[in-house]
Amino acid sequence: MAERTYDRTTQDVGNLVALEHVNVTVPDQELAALFYVTGLGFTRDPYIDFGTMNMWVNVGGQQFHLPKSKAQVVRGTIGLVVPSLAELTGRIGRLLKTYGARFDGSAFSCEEAGDQTLAVTCPWGNRLRVHEAGDGFGGMRLGMAYVDLDVAPGTATGIARFYDELFGAPASVGATAGGAPRAEVRVGCHQLLCFSETEAEIPAYDGHHVAVYLANFSRPYAALGERGLITLETNDSEYRFTDIVDPDSGQLLTTIEHEVRSMFHPLFGRELVNRNPTQRITAYHPGEDSYVGLTHAGLG
Repeated sequence: MAERTYDRTTQDVGNLVALEHVNVTVPDQELAALFYVTGLGFTRDPYIDFGTMNMWVNVGGQQFHLPKSKAQVVRGTIGLVVPSLAELTGRIGRLLKTYGARFDGSAFSCEEAGDQTLAVTCPWGNRLRVHEAGDGFGGMRLGMAYVDLDVAPGTATGIARFYDELFGAPASVGATAGGAPRAEVRVGCHQLLCFSETEAEIPAYDGHHVAVYLANFSRPYAALGERGLITLETNDSEYRFTDIVDPDSGQLLTTIEHEVRSMFHPLFGRELVNRNPTQRITAYHPGEDSYVGLTHAGLG
């Protein structure tokens, strides 16, 4: 028998171990709660409370952070995985039946976008691509699978090198559905940070950010520091940078603030509470309030 061979690089996790949250400011906390919690079925964090000035929304092991301020819009698409699109569309239908007037004049939309996928836009224009859980997401049934950012033509290769060389994160250049180059950076086992080239006009950067955790925290810090890219020294387990540059020439390729955390950060690995959004007062099932261990409605 011929000896089997394996591509061991497919099992490399790399230095970026987790994409934990996306932070966008919103001007209306009530409307944000209606969209993210009532409509999409996610869970407001019950432990970290900011009153009405901020809201953390749990999506499996990841979060949206939604401080109250002028609306920010991610220049790209956030990819989410949910157990059931049928349940999600039902919730959105009920949401609009009761609160539809609250969404009048907003950017909200929801439409089919291919097999087992919905394209949903939040009231302020953030684009979400919501997928039904399946084999393509490494067993993820609820969570944030990827963030895919729009970038200028000719930048994807340099962006991939930036993450590969400065961060030690496996990165390659693939293609979008339309054939445009896309840098794909592996985060942990089953997440991606992507940068898709587009000919469309890209809006000015407005300050939104992503949070990532690193296994080797100091080496990227040194590489960023040598290039003058560190923008904030938060504390011993966190720093920030904003510009992504060509590793050799220093040419600016794109801008997105990274909240960079070490695995010693007190929030690393924090267990997030996720409710079962199928629970309703008119269709209540005892013992199934939590998402964990669901058996009802095919969500187990």
